[in-house]
Amino acid sequence: MIPGIDLIDFATRVLTSVAVPDDDAALVADSLVTADMWGHPSHGMLRLGWYVDRIRAKAMRAVTEVATVIDGGALAVLDGQDGIGQIVAARAAHEAVRRAGQHGVGVVAVRNSNHFGTAAYFTRMIAAEGCVAILTTNGSPAMAPWGGREKTVGANPWSIAAPGGRRGPVVLDIANTTVARGKIYAALERDEPIPPHWALARDGSPTTDPRIAVDGLVLPMAGHKGYGISFMMDLLSGVLTGSSYATGVAGPYVADRRSGCGHLLLALRVDALQDPAEYSRRLDDLIDLTKAVPLAAGVEEIFYPGEIEDRNARTATKTGVELPDKTLLDLARLAEECGISFPAKGAACSS
Repeated sequence: MIPGIDLIDFATRVLTSVAVPDDDAALVADSLVTADMWGHPSHGMLRLGWYVDRIRAKAMRAVTEVATVIDGGALAVLDGQDGIGQIVAARAAHEAVRRAGQHGVGVVAVRNSNHFGTAAYFTRMIAAEGCVAILTTNGSPAMAPWGGREKTVGANPWSIAAPGGRRGPVVLDIANTTVARGKIYAALERDEPIPPHWALARDGSPTTDPRIAVDGLVLPMAGHKGYGISFMMDLLSGVLTGSSYATGVAGPYVADRRSGCGHLLLALRVDALQDPAEYSRRLDDLIDLTKAVPLAAGVEEIFYPGEIEDRNARTATKTGVELPDKTLLDLARLAEECGISFPAKGAACSS
């Protein structure tokens, strides 16, 4: 176990060593470690080396300069100009909240961005400001269109977050594949097989080998429905924003090709619709009703969206973050390359 604060400091120093400004590096580092603390290592420190490689190859800019293309009051279009995805998305979240403060709703379209980690990191930012958030993004091809055998459709995740009542925010963050492709990379890091319903080999045959699955086809969630949702997310995030789409988008694990991914972000101010106290009461009631449903056999508890991540984060704050051995080795190698010490395992600070 490694204390989360030590991992954030390490990742920040790695990023600043490749010319990322201090504040930007700290935000990216926090986003990665937060994903690990939530229990999503597929979007955590595993990706730090990928980002560094892309910066070194100049496919992603170390210094992010976001340009405003259209300023239409409640609506804006931003150009990330190949900057770091987390920084672009954070700027878009800020703009969406600011515009919602003026108009009740803020909509921000983003073009020419990069992979930004977990979508929930940014929708939670917006929920903390009293707004409901919806965020869509596209990504590099992961699955074939329904009925096809060549991948042209990304996992294209999306997130919805809403301010909470007594329990905190309610947050959904999902990809439209059976599993996020990053989880296949995470299985590869752990040298573990994947379930047979996650992916197919390039020839369309089932596989449990993450090495084969990475180059193969990730299966859509819910069959044709997952494909259809993912297609529409590419329309919203790529076609509508003026960014790249389909095979025009490159993933964060491709070091030397610009990403071209796009995002669409919406912030809706709760107090523009109803009294926030009444909203909180109603949300608490919805959660209470949901958690009171009789349990199915073998189930110990019903969770609302985002609850598991919040619990995991509280535990990780006390015990530290556990990373797979391969990830630790890769980070130690990255530390050596950058001339930076890697934090040793140890007991995390307790609350």
